[in-house]
Amino acid sequence: MTTNKTDVQAKAPAKKEAIVLEQQYIELYEQHSETIRKHSATALNIGRDKAFEKFRKLGFPSSTVENYKYSDFREPLSVDYGLNINRMKFPVNPYNVFKCDVPGIAAYLYFVVNDAFYPVRTEINNSLPEGVIIGSLRQVAEEHPELVARYYGKLAEKQHDGFVAFNGAFAQDGFFIYVPKNVVLDRPVQIVNIMRSDVDFMANSHNLVIAEQGAKVQVLVCDHTADDVRFFSNRVTEVFVAENATYEHYKLENVSRKTTDVSTLLIDQAQNSTVLGNIITLHNGVTRNNVEIELDGENCETTLCGMALSDQNQVLDNYTSILHNKPNCHSTELFKYVLDDEAKGGFTGRLYVARDAQKTRAYQTNRNILLNRSAKMRTKPQLEIHADDVKCSHGATIGQLDEKAMFYMRQRGISEKEARLLLMYAFTADVIENIRIDALKDRIKMLVEKRLRGELSKCEGCSIC
Repeated sequence: MTTNKTDVQAKAPAKKEAIVLEQQYIELYEQHSETIRKHSATALNIGRDKAFEKFRKLGFPSSTVENYKYSDFREPLSVDYGLNINRMKFPVNPYNVFKCDVPGIAAYLYFVVNDAFYPVRTEINNSLPEGVIIGSLRQVAEEHPELVARYYGKLAEKQHDGFVAFNGAFAQDGFFIYVPKNVVLDRPVQIVNIMRSDVDFMANSHNLVIAEQGAKVQVLVCDHTADDVRFFSNRVTEVFVAENATYEHYKLENVSRKTTDVSTLLIDQAQNSTVLGNIITLHNGVTRNNVEIELDGENCETTLCGMALSDQNQVLDNYTSILHNKPNCHSTELFKYVLDDEAKGGFTGRLYVARDAQKTRAYQTNRNILLNRSAKMRTKPQLEIHADDVKCSHGATIGQLDEKAMFYMRQRGISEKEARLLLMYAFTADVIENIRIDALKDRIKMLVEKRLRGELSKCEGCSIC
């Protein structure tokens, strides 16, 4: 079945050169907001108009906005994308057609195709502990409106970001995860995001994760593309980690070069909670990752890592903000890039320590290797400290492979190609070591090695990329 663009969108008016990029989407919302609401849920619609008005005011971020100074979305946003506001079902059953698993992980496996959750059940999924809810955000919002309304949009509405506001106006579905008090999931939750369309397509999904007091959950998000068209993905994920809870978030991006991905991860931590975030980009087009973590209780532990392997004309920009709002908290941040050819990388890391957040320990590191003179990396670490009894540091480096180490290995009979590979692999090792799922760690090691050898354009065993 071939998908016609007019089937999946109430099409935006044709854009004239004189009209700004935002105007076609403003007109689309004004003309079809009732359709958007009709195919969503009340709890998701409550703040929709407010989000739209914020988007109308802010517009899409450009490089003139300080936090987006390393990102330029003018070209990808100029594409005439289709939007599935009528919630047309795409002709695919991802459980039967697609294979994207990590050997040995035995995860609770779910799919989101474009911006729609696919509620197909498996034997493992049917064995969820009592009280755990994993499913479509839209459906859960209809079945448990009070639960969703208590959390939905509460972190997003604090963001002064046009993409987040745009998501709030247009998102109709996404995934939902709820883990009750003191429940420890015995295996990770794997969410496979698949972009699939026969026409250039934009997806806006909103995800919500709630880990109650003493709960523990590991979430692995895998991003893939299934078709050779232009995609624009704008995803927002809100995570609430209650007292004494543990949350781990892994994002693995392996998409086509025609994909633009804007991903916003917002996490709120209560006291004595632990959070680990690890964002790994193996293959992409244009990517912007926004991560904001609020430490809103004492004795929080936060570890945030990221790694990018980019070549040709790929673009990756990571923006992070860790907000220490309470005393006696500890955060560690580590991001590493390996850039080749004409790839472009950007990193902006903000550490904020509030006046009352005494005894804070916060450390931020960004390390980058350029394999080619044409590759570019721009980095901006930031410390904003209002307390006086803290231990905080930040550092950033941009360089080339260690020539002395290269010479040492060449002297011992190791080829230049293999020596370069070994040095690059060693460079990324500490990011990989922060993966706390053993099967996933082994898988990432293999994929990184293949990517560095130039042998990887998709996850091995995955039939869709």
